[in-house]
Amino acid sequence: MTVQSPTPLLDTVDVPADIRRLRADQLRQLADELRQETISAVSVTGGHLGAGLGVIELTVALHYIFDTPRDRVIWDVGHQAYPHKIVTGRRSRIRTLRQEGGLSGFTRRSESEYDPFGAAHSSTSISAGLGMAVARDLAGGTNNVVAVIGDGAMSAGMAYEAMNNAGALRSRLIVVLNDNDMSIAPPVGALSAHLSRLLSGQPYVSLRNLGRTVAEALPKPLEMAARRAEEFARGFVAGGTLFDELGFYYVGPVDGHNLDHLLPVLKNARDSGVDKPILVHVVTKKGKGYAPAEASDDKYHGVVKFDVITGKQSKPVANAPAYQAVFAKSLIAEAEADKKIVAITAAMPSGTSLDKFGERFPERTFDVGIAEQHGVTFAAGLACEGYKPFAAIYSTFLQRGFDQIVHDVAIQRLPVRFAIDRAGVVGADGATHAGSFDVTYLSCLPDFVVMAASDELELMHMVATAAAIDDRPSAFRYPRGEGRGIDLPARGTPLEIGKGRIVREGTKIALLNFGARMGECLTAAEDLAAKGLSTTVADARFCKPLDTDLICRLAREHEVLITIEEGSVGGFASHVLQFLATSGMLDHGLKVRPLVLPDRFLDHASPARQYEWAGLDAPHIVSTALAALGMQAERARG
Repeated sequence: MTVQSPTPLLDTVDVPADIRRLRADQLRQLADELRQETISAVSVTGGHLGAGLGVIELTVALHYIFDTPRDRVIWDVGHQAYPHKIVTGRRSRIRTLRQEGGLSGFTRRSESEYDPFGAAHSSTSISAGLGMAVARDLAGGTNNVVAVIGDGAMSAGMAYEAMNNAGALRSRLIVVLNDNDMSIAPPVGALSAHLSRLLSGQPYVSLRNLGRTVAEALPKPLEMAARRAEEFARGFVAGGTLFDELGFYYVGPVDGHNLDHLLPVLKNARDSGVDKPILVHVVTKKGKGYAPAEASDDKYHGVVKFDVITGKQSKPVANAPAYQAVFAKSLIAEAEADKKIVAITAAMPSGTSLDKFGERFPERTFDVGIAEQHGVTFAAGLACEGYKPFAAIYSTFLQRGFDQIVHDVAIQRLPVRFAIDRAGVVGADGATHAGSFDVTYLSCLPDFVVMAASDELELMHMVATAAAIDDRPSAFRYPRGEGRGIDLPARGTPLEIGKGRIVREGTKIALLNFGARMGECLTAAEDLAAKGLSTTVADARFCKPLDTDLICRLAREHEVLITIEEGSVGGFASHVLQFLATSGMLDHGLKVRPLVLPDRFLDHASPARQYEWAGLDAPHIVSTALAALGMQAERARG
């Protein structure tokens, strides 16, 4: 007996050209099957589900109307690009998403010609699309460029910078605003759809262009009055005044789940003769078509493996609290005792666990949106007025605010406290979200206190330390994932600035750890001791200011000094070596070996696998020590 495929129409689609061979009345079935396949795939791999389910119809419509890959479609962030991957030749590999050797969880140029721009940080699509549109114009090309950006990503200043530039350049660019939070659009319906088709159509555009030509022939006051009357009329029926002011031709809002509405509007945008960029405002529902996702507060933004029928996620039982949960608990404890403490996040309240702080102190919690630059300077302003801001931002997201860290915080020596989440590798999110560079880019700044927690208790102490530092900026970093299962007090204790600690005493090899590789260092020390090599393990705690007394002691009393950190070259080890070199401690035979992240971007895989690739696990620490002593593993065992 032949089993009927649940996705017979999708089975005929390998690339978008196959979609374009279908009749328009078949696209509803294709969308339904694509939604089913997306849910099935993500239930196996985990990943970002809700965003993709919200753009199923939009994905189908875009590839039906536009001649991809000749026409460029750029998905902002890439959270929502799983359906796009399924219909662009990658369905057979879709269940390898975010797995070692598998598909990326984001768009990636090297993965497919249908991914014209790689992205995993938001709000870049309009800038990239404008660059592609201008390149097309310079080359005399005729292809279309479409940037699909969510309403959340529109909270970033970069999106508006790009739109302002696009409006001035007047290159032919289509921006699809995917509004899935109802944050901009009113409810849409038949009248709105009719108006959107009318306003995007050639007759109206031609009439409008004619009207503008006539208006330009009028005396200046009458010309301005005519322009304002037209813009007001169109803004009244469509709500597009803001985008008009930025130089875009606004169309919308359009029901993003109704193909009968989407297809003609996108076709009109494609064929329009309008001489400025176009913005098509599409309203969608995150998690659309999957009840558990629609009912979820975060619309199943990021999920682990789950049961398709119930929606229940297969979350493993934690053996220890997550670092971000410890951070939030610690900050709440400090804020209970100090009314000047406030918390800032850049659109990641749950990711940083500041949602818990917000529940306790709603009036002292600020989510600035995807606007890290603003968030840093906002914190600086709070610090100017005597408040104690903690800016909790992922390491890779904080990169976007580096100029503000230097100019607005460091130069003015303002006591802004940076809680740097996702330090080190991050597993399935890959290179785009790995916290590799913050130690390097912060420790080069004068008078900046830079700390790294070796476990969750140390994190509590560092929160307390940062709260007590009121004369300069400070930062403390901690990884994604669980701590080491250490008993925790109700509140941390401030550390002495610039002082590390000895965790284990030895005589021959010194392991100087900075960050959360402490467990691996202790395992390596046990292994080395079993080989007859007495090993000290020290926790630096601070990259800046360095504990020079501790470093001098380790250098004097040991034959080999190995530094271990979850960061790039130029970080902690560089500061240690700079001190050792200038103090003359490298002049007498000390063997120093810095272990850092390799000089390449690590692909997505399990964190354990990534640390193995990086050489930051216990076996590599042991082999580094043996090599420094000129020993082979076999000789050491003997």
